[in-house]
Amino acid sequence: MRTLVTFVLGVSCLSNCLKADDAKLQYAALSPELVAVPQNLLGLAHSPEVQHELGFDDSQLAQFETTLREIDAIWWPARIQPAEQQRKIVSQLELKLVAAVQGLRGKVAVDRLRQVELQSQSSRVVLRPEVSKYLKLDGAQTQKLGSIFSATDELGKNLKPDDTERVQEFASAQQGEPAKALAVLLPAQIDKLRRAFGEPLDTRKLERIYPFAPELIDSEHWANDQTVDLKSLRGNVVLLHFYAFQCHNCVANFPHYKRWDETLREQGVTVIGIQTPETPAEREPEKVIAAASKEGFEFPVLIDLESKNWKAWGNTMWPTVYVVDKQGYIRFWWQGELNWQGATVDKKIEEVVARLLKE
Repeated sequence: MRTLVTFVLGVSCLSNCLKADDAKLQYAALSPELVAVPQNLLGLAHSPEVQHELGFDDSQLAQFETTLREIDAIWWPARIQPAEQQRKIVSQLELKLVAAVQGLRGKVAVDRLRQVELQSQSSRVVLRPEVSKYLKLDGAQTQKLGSIFSATDELGKNLKPDDTERVQEFASAQQGEPAKALAVLLPAQIDKLRRAFGEPLDTRKLERIYPFAPELIDSEHWANDQTVDLKSLRGNVVLLHFYAFQCHNCVANFPHYKRWDETLREQGVTVIGIQTPETPAEREPEKVIAAASKEGFEFPVLIDLESKNWKAWGNTMWPTVYVVDKQGYIRFWWQGELNWQGATVDKKIEEVVARLLKE
């Protein structure tokens, strides 16, 4: 999932520029084939700031969140699908989302949601056919803009996290796209785009852009006779981790889980383990229970014998750690060891938790 960003329009139309066209932008659903433009709509809809922009009252928001939960049950695990398939799934979910907003708040709210979506897509918004048509981009402009974005995408191909130089080069190219795109547009086109965006909303500052955490699927096997569900933990911050007891990368994280349980429990933080088997031994509940006891786990551990929770959460790696806020939204996650090669993700998670406890 791509980070939401804002295209800052820094050039205004002068009084003697081309005459503004008063025609309004005719919004259209983002085609899944338009891979250069990020699909941000679902993430935006989870943000309280955007929900406020749409004007939901308490009753409407409750209905909207019911729709979000239905969407999230498909959206979250779809993130591990091949990119082409994922975009098709997200496109269908975006249509369902827009229909929900239309039914609850009408066309004005849908238009505002679309405006925020356009803002979040940064300079790449000009690749959308309805935006290109609205701005009346000519062939030369379209070619120049395409070249700018293609160059960035080329840098991002097969990018490896440990290739620091290429990662920095790619990040620099992304950051430079808006200024390069502005240089291609005429002042009148920039003014029209600003009006299409509507009232500015800095989507870079939106923090709640991930889905509701999937509810736990009870296998009726727990390591220490403690059973929990996420719904009953509303009001608590939850640190949920998937592990396998014979996985050495998982074992490296165990001291952090125990420390969090011991030091944060009284502050309203609940640690939950989900043991999803990888080896034959990890499929035997008795051995999972013995291992949890040996490690000194005093927090609830669900034994995910049939990997149903693993699939519902769209996991691909042992271990994976999730931070869930008081309302049940996923706010941060990490795959792998928390201190791998000098990383300090345990401290990052603790910072996130401290912030969420204040919300």
